[in-house]
Amino acid sequence: KLWDDHVVAHIDGRTALIYIDRHLIQEVSSPQAFAKLKDSGGSVHHRNSHLAVADHAVPTLRETPLEADPLASEQVATLERNTAFYKIPYIPVNDKRQGIVHVIGPELGFTLPGASLVCGDSHTSTHGAFGALAFGIGTTETRVVLQTQCLVQSKALTMRVSLSGRLPVCVSMKDVALALIRKIGTDGAKGYAIQFCGEAVANASMEARMTLCNMATETGARIGLIEPDQTTFNYLEGRHYAPKGDLWHKAVAYWKTLISDPGVIFDREIDLNLANLAPQITWGTRPDQTMAIDEKIPDKDPCHSPMEQQGLARALAYMGLASGTAPSDIVFDTVFIGSCTNARIEDLRAAAVVVEGRTVSHSIKAMVVPGSGQVKAQAEAEGLDLIFKAAGFSWRDPGCSLCVAMNADRLNPGQRCASTSNRNFEGRQGPGSRTHLMSPAMAAGVAIWGRITDIRAIGAAQ
Repeated sequence: KLWDDHVVAHIDGRTALIYIDRHLIQEVSSPQAFAKLKDSGGSVHHRNSHLAVADHAVPTLRETPLEADPLASEQVATLERNTAFYKIPYIPVNDKRQGIVHVIGPELGFTLPGASLVCGDSHTSTHGAFGALAFGIGTTETRVVLQTQCLVQSKALTMRVSLSGRLPVCVSMKDVALALIRKIGTDGAKGYAIQFCGEAVANASMEARMTLCNMATETGARIGLIEPDQTTFNYLEGRHYAPKGDLWHKAVAYWKTLISDPGVIFDREIDLNLANLAPQITWGTRPDQTMAIDEKIPDKDPCHSPMEQQGLARALAYMGLASGTAPSDIVFDTVFIGSCTNARIEDLRAAAVVVEGRTVSHSIKAMVVPGSGQVKAQAEAEGLDLIFKAAGFSWRDPGCSLCVAMNADRLNPGQRCASTSNRNFEGRQGPGSRTHLMSPAMAAGVAIWGRITDIRAIGAAQ
């Protein structure tokens, strides 16, 4: 339905020219696209369908001058110049609306059900939580969208992921996402658009749904989708870019049609029972190298192929770990609560439950980086910042921060981080850094005890 509503012209087979409704722009992925557009003498087709913000390169301690990092400073300045030249809406670094692009898009109502939305970032799948056709694009495609508002795309195959049962206490959608990636692998959904459904999805908040769709890209899928429902409409109503008045009622009437018809056949079906799901933690250098809190690092890769065995050995060597190691035996240096995966208000609340009344371990450097200025303001209104600061956390300003280390926040070689972000690749948080992905509550537990701790045992409800 989403695809058909956006086809401008069929080309052949599954390929078509599709219309792009919304485009989010960052400082890292856009400079070359703007340069090519300018060199060709091209213009922006519909400037108000774009929204730009700097997030990757900005310092998360605003008292740190942006000029302290010449590369980051130039990236932000280039975005400011380009958006000013083409009169594209831009949110400045010190604006209260600034934040991570995949956090501010939804909270401003720029992301809407039924819309096609792109961004030069693979985690654009986040916006599919609203029933939007959302996916990441490259530099050349960015230039094409700016100039034509259209893209040639191949229609994805369809995969339905059914999540049966309710989430156990202290288990979050981050754990569900990691369990799914572990089950099907990092290429398991390559070429597919994933539709998530089931009791856990229906009962989930928009924040949790965004986490799930955000991590869809780690399965190899470009698109993750959830049918819009009353939870979606309640979240969007009254937001800045959302329809108002009679247009709102007309929009909701259309959005309610964006569901899969009864008896629809998907190209692939995956079932995941959540009844006994435990908190999940990555141990290697891919998101599918994951174990439950009550397991140990495996001594062989489930695929058993020689190449996979070599990958396991390489991952363990890089991470400085050995097969048979229990999660509780892994010692950490750093805790990072943030990123476009887990830096929304619900994530900070879950971490604060674990932290309140406790103190960060003397061996840990811990930071909380809200996903946007609005998230930060709400957290401070609720007193969450005081809980984190009293425990010994650094309370930061919005930005991608330690998720990707394109800013002042990065690890030194060999340092180990409990991270709520989405990727644990080699060097992701700095050259030689070691990253373990987990939920906000689990990361908070690492900050307090210095090691991975089963938060179910301490009764930290999410």
